Amino acid sequence: MPLSDIFDISFEGKCKGEFEYMIKTYVIDTNVLIQAPYALECFEDNNLVLPLVVLEELDGLKKAEGEKGANARAAVRKLEGYRQKGDLLQGVKLDGGGILRIEKNFVNVELPSDLPDDKPDNRILKVCMGLADTEKDSQVILVTKDIVLRLKAQILGMKAEDFERERVSDDDAQYTGRTEVYFPEDMIKEFKKKGISLDDTYQSDEEGNCSTPQFHENEFVILKPDQSSKKTLLGRVSGGRVVPLVYKKSKPYGVSPRNVGQYFMQEALMTDADTAPLVIIKGMAGTAKTFYALAVGMEKVYNNPSKEYRRIIVCRPNAQFDDDIGFLPGDEKEKIAPLMRPVIDNLEQILDSDEKERYEDEAELSDKITEVFERGIIQTEALNFIRGRSIAKTYLIIDEAQNMTPNQVKGIITRAGKGTKIILLGDPNQIDKPFLDERTNGLSYAAKYMMDSTLCWQITLSADECERSTLAMDAIKRF
Repeated sequence: MPLSDIFDISFEGKCKGEFEYMIKTYVIDTNVLIQAPYALECFEDNNLVLPLVVLEELDGLKKAEGEKGANARAAVRKLEGYRQKGDLLQGVKLDGGGILRIEKNFVNVELPSDLPDDKPDNRILKVCMGLADTEKDSQVILVTKDIVLRLKAQILGMKAEDFERERVSDDDAQYTGRTEVYFPEDMIKEFKKKGISLDDTYQSDEEGNCSTPQFHENEFVILKPDQSSKKTLLGRVSGGRVVPLVYKKSKPYGVSPRNVGQYFMQEALMTDADTAPLVIIKGMAGTAKTFYALAVGMEKVYNNPSKEYRRIIVCRPNAQFDDDIGFLPGDEKEKIAPLMRPVIDNLEQILDSDEKERYEDEAELSDKITEVFERGIIQTEALNFIRGRSIAKTYLIIDEAQNMTPNQVKGIITRAGKGTKIILLGDPNQIDKPFLDERTNGLSYAAKYMMDSTLCWQITLSADECERSTLAMDAIKRF
C-alpha cells in the first residue's frame, strides 16, 4: 500500500471545533489561505468574508517562489471557481451551507490614530469593526495565523481565533513512540525466541496497582521482568505481539547506540524501506538524530552491503530559503550550502571516528567529504526542488522537519517511489517559520496522522539521551 493512501490529510470537508449553534461571520486573513488554500471549505454553515485587501495580497503573492506562491495561486483558483457560480460581492453559497462574499466597504471606519489605514492588517480590522456594527444578529470573528493581529483585535474589543484545522491535540503531541511495561520473568526465553503477546504485559503505578497498557503499532517497548529490577529487554509492537529488536547488535558505519533511544532509532533506520518506509524521529538538539540518520545512510549506500538505496538525499527546510532561494547567487548547490553545514559537521565525525586524530589533517578530511558528494552518494536539495519529483530507491533525510507545513509534509511523502525510505527529523519546540508552532507544524502533524500505521515507525528521544557534550547535557537540564 503506498504511503499516500495511508497519509490521510483531508483537504476537504468540515472542520471540527467547539462552536455554539448560531451562524457566525468569519473574516479570513490572507495568511490563512497562504498556509491552507482549502480553508474556505472548513467553516461548516457559517458565513465567510474576505476583505478586498486580501485579494490584493493574494495577487501580490501569486508569482512568489515556493509553497507561498503555490498556495496563493491555489487560493486564487478556488476563488475563481466561486466567482463563476455567482457575484462574490453579493455572496456565493458554499458547499457547507454558508455564504462567501468579498467586502470592499467600511473604508470610513475609524481606527485609533496609532493604527494607520495603509497597513493591510489594519484594513482587515476596519472590515471587522464595520461588520460588527452592521450585523448585530451575527457574531463577527477574525480568523488569522498572525498573533499580533489577534492581539490588536482583542484591544479593539473584537473576537479573533487561530485557524486550527491542522492543529494536533495535546495528547497526540505527547506520543513518544515508546512505552515501559512489565511481564512475567519466566517468559524471557519465549520473548527472545518469538516475542510475547501484548496480553502478557502490564503496567504498575507507584502504589502497585496494575493496569492494561494501550499499545500502538510499531511502538517501541521497554520490558522489565516482574521479578527482577536489574534486567531490561527491548522490543517493538508488531501484529499483536512484542517482538525483539532485529538490529540491536548492529554498528552502522562503526556507530554503536549509547542509550535506549538510540537503540530504538537504530532499529527504525536500519529496517528496510518495504517494512519501514517512513521514520519520524523527534528530539531536542544533541540527541544525535541527524548523526545517526547519516551513519545508517552511509552504511546502506557507501558500504552498500545490500544495494537497498541508490543515494542519500538530505533536505533542510528553511523559512527564508524555501521562499527566496531563486534570488540567491550561484547554482543550486551554492545556494543551499549554508543550510548543509550541520550535515558536513556530522559527516566529519562519521568519516573519521578517531576524535584525537580527526582534525590533524584537515585537507584529508575535506577530501573524504568532497568525494562523498562528488560520487553522488549524498545529495543535498532545497525543499523547492523536491516538489514535483518522484524519488525511487532513495534514503531521504528531511532535517529540521518541524519547519515544514502539513501541506509540505504531504507533498514530500507523496513523492516517495518504490524502495524509498523517508526520515523526518526535528524538534517541535524549535520552530523558525512564521505561523507555525509545536502543534501545527508538519512534523507533529505527520506524527499524529501516521500513528498506528504499519508503514511508519516513530521515536521521541528524551533530554537524558543528549550525547553532544557534557555542557549540552547540562544546559538542556537547566534550560
